[in-house]
Amino acid sequence: MYVVDSHTGGMPTRVILDGGPDLGTGPLAERAAHLARDHKTFCSAVLSEPRGKPGMVAALLVPPLDPTCVTGVIYFDVGAVLGMCGHGTIGLGVTLARVGRIEPGRHRIETPAGVVTIDLHDPNTVTVINIESRLVKADVTISTPDLGEIIGDVAYGGNWFFIVDPSPIPVLPANIRALTDAAITLRTHANALEIGGERGEPIDHVIFQGNDPDPMVHSRNFVLCPDNTYDRSPCGTGSSARLACLSAKGQLEPGQEIRQNSIIGSGYDLSCEPGPNGGVIPRIRGRAHVMAEGRLIFEDTDPFKSGIPR
Repeated sequence: MYVVDSHTGGMPTRVILDGGPDLGTGPLAERAAHLARDHKTFCSAVLSEPRGKPGMVAALLVPPLDPTCVTGVIYFDVGAVLGMCGHGTIGLGVTLARVGRIEPGRHRIETPAGVVTIDLHDPNTVTVINIESRLVKADVTISTPDLGEIIGDVAYGGNWFFIVDPSPIPVLPANIRALTDAAITLRTHANALEIGGERGEPIDHVIFQGNDPDPMVHSRNFVLCPDNTYDRSPCGTGSSARLACLSAKGQLEPGQEIRQNSIIGSGYDLSCEPGPNGGVIPRIRGRAHVMAEGRLIFEDTDPFKSGIPR
């Protein structure tokens, strides 16, 4: 299995260029469901230790249905198959350039959530023009024994988010463990209460927003991913959902650019324009760096061929 590893703001992406399972030729959403349903062992083998690392997201390249797209891609981590992945798309753009499949300019990529566009500015800098993102429900109250009453927004940016602003815990690196535990608790309660998308989609990510010490930075976030690790980047789909919330509440003008930092200090430059269906079309600019190229080997005699169970 030929892979290229990169990181976007510290968050790793593993692009699978060949060697993935046969998922058929249907719509990408159907192929993604096939991957989630029938290939859990494959996903674990690719991303779990000892081959993978905490937080890593895989980008499985597949043929697109849309002939205007340079590729189709299905993103997944060890916890779930994802509708979209912003940091992964930035890493994918840099990787495709590295292997000679695209040049600087604009390109379309098909995902299970829809077609996204990337602008490759240079070998390391990519702007993602994401699918239309939206605020689903504002100011939802969730009561938990440990956290008390927490008020947040349900929003969609390619994945499903519960966004809490301000965070009940300071968004500081020293608090990563506490933020992780709180976010897992909050997501568990949200899904038990069936708080999520309009069609019952469960919350898969939780975002805690806080202040950044740099006055030029709009905010700093902590993002819990489906695999219960935190996003080292500011989370592209989460930033998209956040833009939808700010816009819907009149706190962000069309085209206004803001800087969003992650819990470890890496950042995205963000802006949005009104979408055709009442949401926003986000723009996320970030940088990625290729770290490794190689082939993954899965020996039948390897006791951890399928990864180390978490």
